[in-house]
Amino acid sequence: MTQSATKPTPRAHPGVDPACARCGGTSIHIIANGEVAQATQCECVRGCPKCDNTQFVRERIDGVPVLRRCECTQMVRLLERFSNAAIPGRMATKEMANFDFSRVSTNVVRTVSPYLANYRPDQMNPGIIFYGDVGRGKTHLMAAMIRSLMLTHGISARFIEFSHLLADLKSNFGRGEGAAALIEPLVQVDVLAIDELGKGRNTEFEGTVLDELVSRRYNAGRTILATTNYTPSSSQGVAVPEFTSGRRPALVDRVGDRVYSRLLEMCQMVHIDGQDYRQSLAEQRMHRGVGTRN
Repeated sequence: MTQSATKPTPRAHPGVDPACARCGGTSIHIIANGEVAQATQCECVRGCPKCDNTQFVRERIDGVPVLRRCECTQMVRLLERFSNAAIPGRMATKEMANFDFSRVSTNVVRTVSPYLANYRPDQMNPGIIFYGDVGRGKTHLMAAMIRSLMLTHGISARFIEFSHLLADLKSNFGRGEGAAALIEPLVQVDVLAIDELGKGRNTEFEGTVLDELVSRRYNAGRTILATTNYTPSSSQGVAVPEFTSGRRPALVDRVGDRVYSRLLEMCQMVHIDGQDYRQSLAEQRMHRGVGTRN
């Protein structure tokens, strides 16, 4: 049985068909456009009944007639913001409703549901770091949270995989460009989602980039969501796995004391347990294949 977290009511275009099966009454249709997810206005929206497609609504304030922008214009900006968030295309269909909370401990839904319900775009909001082994659904859950926050509150967000950011920075340097063009937007967005935190070769360059990103968001009081395969335990004294001894780094070993200390203050650590979802799917496909051959 799939248990769904409490989902705040998303914004919708005034002209949406509430019964639309395609968008679920949200007026937004999200698709994979190559490597990223893109938000488009659903075909059920035929126009705006509030402003008659003029984008302005007449109203009276203290008896004085004024024009204000119609709320349908907010949806245009929301679509643009969502498409600019760079959520991976493979995550286009991932939302809270199709995350199987029955696979993980009840602590996960008890953390995520109140977080989404209590998020306030006009205040400082804490972050969350989901940690656990591969295949547990950490990225699905983080992408679903970004989706919910953006569609509900219209906030700005960016999704990055840290190793991809490093590759982009190195490409910029190779062209004689600086890091500001890539780093600055990641500092300014309301919510930054970092996938695979701690991944990389643990070089000085990687540490410097991560330190700047986390420190600047820390100073600005802006939210970080993240996923990692490393545990928030005490230092193991190794920066890379020692396969012969079985020693595996902790998150602090991968990101450094300074960054780790700030993340502890900024974020709640949430363990995503359960079985490897990808392995379970592979086993199901294998069993179906065996049954077919028989």
